Amino acid sequence: MAGNNRKNELRALFMGGAPASPQAAGEPSADPAELTPVNRSTPAPTPPRAASGAVKAMGLSLGSITREAEEARALREALTAGERVVSLDPALVEASFIEDRLTDGEVDDPDFVALVESIRENGQQSPILVRPHPDKQGHYQTAYGHRRLKAVRRLELQVKAIVRPLSDDELVLAQGKENAERRNLSFIERALFAAALAARGFDRKVIGDALAVQKSELSRLLQVADSVPHNVARAIGPAPRAGRARWMAIGALLDKVDARVAAEEEIASSEFRAADTDQRFQLVFDRLSDGDRPKPEMPEELRDEAGRVYARLRRNGKSPTIEFVPETHPVFVNEAVNMLGKYHANFMDRQKSLLRR
Repeated sequence: MAGNNRKNELRALFMGGAPASPQAAGEPSADPAELTPVNRSTPAPTPPRAASGAVKAMGLSLGSITREAEEARALREALTAGERVVSLDPALVEASFIEDRLTDGEVDDPDFVALVESIRENGQQSPILVRPHPDKQGHYQTAYGHRRLKAVRRLELQVKAIVRPLSDDELVLAQGKENAERRNLSFIERALFAAALAARGFDRKVIGDALAVQKSELSRLLQVADSVPHNVARAIGPAPRAGRARWMAIGALLDKVDARVAAEEEIASSEFRAADTDQRFQLVFDRLSDGDRPKPEMPEELRDEAGRVYARLRRNGKSPTIEFVPETHPVFVNEAVNMLGKYHANFMDRQKSLLRR
């Protein structure tokens, strides 16, 4: 029964009531119910449940149920602590000072389309976490909820948020925690996130805690971020199927200047731009791998005294081969083979004579 009351409180908070009228620029606006901590002893009335065709079409997955439960838990904790959910103008809310995702909306993040449709149908059911902007009065900076912020911007809605004073360390820890609990960052996204934090002087312990990784894994993340040029990584995108080993391999390939030039040429190609993020990784990887392999030697043309090509000699290490061209007369091929046999026998006899001396 208690679980149903909490669920009703959550739905009443995010689905009940009309949007509040905006206040002065820079000031959050909200319904009176939103600006008052929830009275847990008096459950809010349950609004009629609207059917959602998009949600019905997608069905309920175990992951979505778990995510909704986590969002409800986090919201209850915030409200119990006396924090308020307010409605903000998205134009006043900036992203975190540390970029963590390489996704480009629906291009590299198909779940983003589902998120937009879910908010269109049901409203924003979980608030984002922001802090007052440290440098801009009346503006805010996002700790987590960047995808929800982008979604409500696309829908031209107000964004529901919890405003909390956060230090830089607290902001990146909250940002990392959300990434771990929601759609995990890909390896390269984690690597660039770690590098960005390190560049801003964050302690390695804070970086490790934000990403929930050990020192050894953090070292590998920073190694890859240092070896893969940022513009190449951004062009490729998150590439979720390319794990640590393949990113480390491509980082090693990019150690050479000519490999970096080849990578720049590849990311500028039309084939690359038309591919999805995992395909873009593969295109760059194949281009660099091909460039790293030794080029096979061109065959040597064998010509007669009249300048006609009758065969080609390939000196492939310990196994050289002679290939007669298709136009060579078969009788000549037979005579040449017999002649080579006789010459080889004479050659071996001379070698033995030289050894006896």
